[in-house]
Formats: sequence, C-alpha cells, structure tokens
Amino acid sequence: MINFTPELQDTLTGIGLRPGRMPAFASRIAPLGAVAGIFYTFNPELMGRFFPRAWTLASPEDIVAGRLTAVDVSLRRLLGAETIASAELAEAAALAREAAGGCFAAGRPMYAAQEALGWPEEPHLALWHAATLLREFRGDGHVAVLVSKGLDPLTALITHTATGSGFFEPAAKLLRGWSDEQWAEAQRKVQDQGLIDESGALTDRGTALRQELEDATNRLTERPWQTLGTEKADRLHDLAEGFAKQIVAAGAYPDGIFADQHFIDS
Repeated sequence: MINFTPELQDTLTGIGLRPGRMPAFASRIAPLGAVAGIFYTFNPELMGRFFPRAWTLASPEDIVAGRLTAVDVSLRRLLGAETIASAELAEAAALAREAAGGCFAAGRPMYAAQEALGWPEEPHLALWHAATLLREFRGDGHVAVLVSKGLDPLTALITHTATGSGFFEPAAKLLRGWSDEQWAEAQRKVQDQGLIDESGALTDRGTALRQELEDATNRLTERPWQTLGTEKADRLHDLAEGFAKQIVAAGAYPDGIFADQHFIDS
C-alpha cells in the first residue's frame, strides 16, 4: 500500500525527489543502493526516466529513512490509533517476524537488501517490515521461476493479467510503463504461443502455465511458513486479513487498479 499513499509522495519529494512515479521506484530500490535494473515486468524505458537521476536528488539512505516515515504516518491514518495500539497488531507483528526468520538471503537480492536494514521497534512498523521481507522473498523466487521458464517480462505480465487475479489491463500497462503498441505486439506473440485467445483470455495451455508458475513459486517460498507452523500461520493469516481489509476500506488503493482486491501482490 505504501506506493499509493500521499505520505510517500510528501516525504520523498520533501527530500528532493520529483513527484509522480519516482518516489515509489526509488524507495523500493534504495535498500540495494544505486541499482535500477532489478524490476522484472517494468519497461526499461520507464525506469530510465527515473534512474540514475533519482540518486542525484537524494541518497538511497535518506530515501530508505523517508519511506519508513511515510509507512508510519500512512498506517496510523489507515488503521487508526486503536488498531495501531491493539494486542492483535502486536501479535501479528511477532508472528510475521517469526515467519520472516525462515527466509534466507542467498540468491534473493530484493529480500537481502531489505533484511540488511534491521527491524523497527514499533509493532506496526515491524509488521510492515516483516510483510515486506516476505513479499520480496516470494518475489525473488517468482522472478527466478519466470527466468527458468524463459518468459520475457511482457509475456509474464500479460498472462498474469489474464488470470483476473492481478491488475486490470489498463493499470498493468500504465503502472509497468508499456505503451498500447508494445502491449498489442506482445499480445499477438502470446496468442501465437497458444497462451491466450483472441479475446485475451487464457487458453487451457495458458492456465496450465500460470498454475505451474504459481506452484513452483510457492515451493520456493515454503520455508517461512514451515518455520512458523500451521497453527501460527493460520492465526497470522486471519489477523493480517483483517488489517488488509481495513486498509482497503480506508481507501489505500485507487479504483481501477486491482481486478481482485484480495490479490495485492507484485
């Protein structure tokens, strides 16, 4: 949710970044230092608009600190003081931190960068940090699966959008920086591969591929949840789902972004 909040814009433009997409990109990459080529499904032309210029406007260290400030302010706004101070949120933070302890940095660059930042003390910030670690751990594994299957970025994005469980198509193109012409050309190639039909819906082959990708990603992401155990994982799921619904209901996400609000992932 942090990438969509006004707090991130206000905080990072306040230290020198330009308004718009730059704060979201720079704050996610900043733990890695001045590196820009790590995002798999983003158009390199889009990333080139912001990097390396972002690092001439503010340092990665200042951007990391600014992001945490924005997380603090935005979560207090979206969840409210009562939830922030609740025993349930503190419990979720402890469980999520325990799960994150099952992650490992080897071969996981986005996770490794976040892990190196250390843990915030306040429960709502610790919960956000744990969620970020778990997200990036899974994301690194997912990229490894996509690469192993030889899927180029647009094929991966188009087939994922066609599942109806991620972005709406216009949002996918806008947020990932692909033009209508680039998208249409890639769609034709994906159709030629037999993964989507003329309407853009997944074929049986495309559905099987997406299931294979998700299953393989899940296998690469089992360790945190094995570390936590079934009972604690179920408890964390129930607690986190409640917080997520509260955040969505508070208007954290613009309309027209996600086809399925239960699927808020990379």
